[in-house]
Amino acid sequence: MTFISLSFADVALSAVLLVVNAGLSLALSLGLARQMAIAATRMVVQLLLMGLVLKVLFELSSPLLTSLTALVMVLFAGREVMARQKRRLAGWWAYGIGTTAMLFAGTMVTVFALTTQIRPEPWFEPRVALPLMGMILGNTMTGVSLGIDRLLTGAVDARVSIEARLALGHDRTEAMGGVVREALRTGLVPTINSMSAVGLVFIPGMMTGQILAGVAPMEAVKYQLLVMFLIAGGTAFGVLGAVLAGSRRLSDARHRLRLDRLLPGAAED
Repeated sequence: MTFISLSFADVALSAVLLVVNAGLSLALSLGLARQMAIAATRMVVQLLLMGLVLKVLFELSSPLLTSLTALVMVLFAGREVMARQKRRLAGWWAYGIGTTAMLFAGTMVTVFALTTQIRPEPWFEPRVALPLMGMILGNTMTGVSLGIDRLLTGAVDARVSIEARLALGHDRTEAMGGVVREALRTGLVPTINSMSAVGLVFIPGMMTGQILAGVAPMEAVKYQLLVMFLIAGGTAFGVLGAVLAGSRRLSDARHRLRLDRLLPGAAED
C-alpha cells in the first residue's frame, strides 16, 4: 500500500462536519458554536505552527532545541490544567503543581522509552522523542487535570468530615485519605477505560496512522501497545505526584485543613 497524501482541500472538506455541528448548536440553542469556532481555529493554528517547528527541528536534530520544545509543551499543558479547575489553589501553586508533576512524569517515561525500547540514533532524535512526549503528555494532562479538580472539590465538600477526623486525633494523611483516593481514581479512570476498550471498541490514532501509512498491522499493534503502556505509566506518575502535592498544600505540619490556601471564594459552596 502506498502512502495517501492529503491536500489542504481534503482537510477543509472534513471541516464541513464541524460547521454542521456549529449549525446544530445554534439551532438547538446549546451555546457551543462560538466555542467550537475558537477551538477549531486554535487547533488549526497550533498544528500548522507545530508542523513548521518540527520541520526545522527534524533537520537540525539538536538535543537543546528538542528539550526546549518539550519544555514549552509542558508549560502550555500546565496552563490547560489550571484553566480546567473549578476551584484553584492561590498563588503559584495553581499552575506549579500540575506543571511540575507532568514535567517529571513525561520526561521520565519518555527518556525511559527512548533509551530502553525504541532506541533511535541518536537517542534524542526529535522525530521520535517529540511525538512520543506529546502522546504521553496529552494523556497525563487529562489525568492530572481531573485528579486535581476532584481533590480540591472533594476537600471543600468533605470539609466537616475532614476537620472532625483531625479533631479526633487523626493526622492529615488519614483525615484526607478518602478524598485523595477518590481524586487518584478519578485521574486514572480515563486511561483505564482506554486500555479496556482499545482494539475492541476503537482503533487508536497512532495505530490508525501507521496502518494508513502502509505499516504491517502487527507492527502497528506492537507500537500501539508500547505507547499505551507508556501513557498508563506516565499518567499514573503524574496524577500521583499532583494529587499528593495538592493534598499537602491543603494541609500543614500542624495537621490543619487549609482551605484558606484556595483562591478567595473557592472554599465557599
